[in-house]
Amino acid sequence: MVISQEDADVPVGGRAMRTFVAAPRAPGRYPGVVFYSDIFQLTDSTLRWCMRLAGHGFVVAAPEIYHRTEPAGTVLAFDDEGKRRGQADADATSVADFDDDIRAALDWLEADDRVSAGGLCAAGHCTGGHLGFRAAFDPRVRATALWYPTGLHDGKLGREADAGSLGRASEIRGEMLLIFGTDDPHTPEEGRALIRRGLEEAGVDFRWSLYAAEHAFGRDVGPRYDPEATDAAFAETLAVLTP
Repeated sequence: MVISQEDADVPVGGRAMRTFVAAPRAPGRYPGVVFYSDIFQLTDSTLRWCMRLAGHGFVVAAPEIYHRTEPAGTVLAFDDEGKRRGQADADATSVADFDDDIRAALDWLEADDRVSAGGLCAAGHCTGGHLGFRAAFDPRVRATALWYPTGLHDGKLGREADAGSLGRASEIRGEMLLIFGTDDPHTPEEGRALIRRGLEEAGVDFRWSLYAAEHAFGRDVGPRYDPEATDAAFAETLAVLTP
């Protein structure tokens, strides 16, 4: 499916949240997905993932998660300095601000004429996976696909030491897919067990997939990239997000 690409400025708190939007070019209405990136923001790798998803019949909106601390258009490098800066941006952002941004992105996507009624979804990678988890608290979100979400087991997100996200799992009404690599130091085996138990106790409708891969195995640059695992996880993503 041929797609369009554009940037949109989503209003939130008197600010403009720069958002990359990819959508099918053919007229019609499609499910909408708010996608949250890792700490490096909208890198070429992330944009390719969004465009690939859009090509399967979704309107994908990917906000810059650090629009409150970085100039619009800022993309961080996959190196030590980029990691340091991205983490500093995260530490400077409150969970309340992240939640406001999530709500604004969902509002904007719901209002887009290309998005079908009742068709809101969320997805995310790494820190973005944690943001996607919080997006699932919104009753409008019918499905989420979270790739190696960080901070769910220990609550770490942004400025707060404990965002309490897993403790709010009972608020989730939609279906959820969680994808992890077995060799993920950010969410080790005991952390994954804690997340799974929390979801089961909360009665969340979730699917769980574990790949023999590292953290960020779906990032198509660098030594961690696993094409086979990425393709399989992407197929699972399509299955859970497709109505």
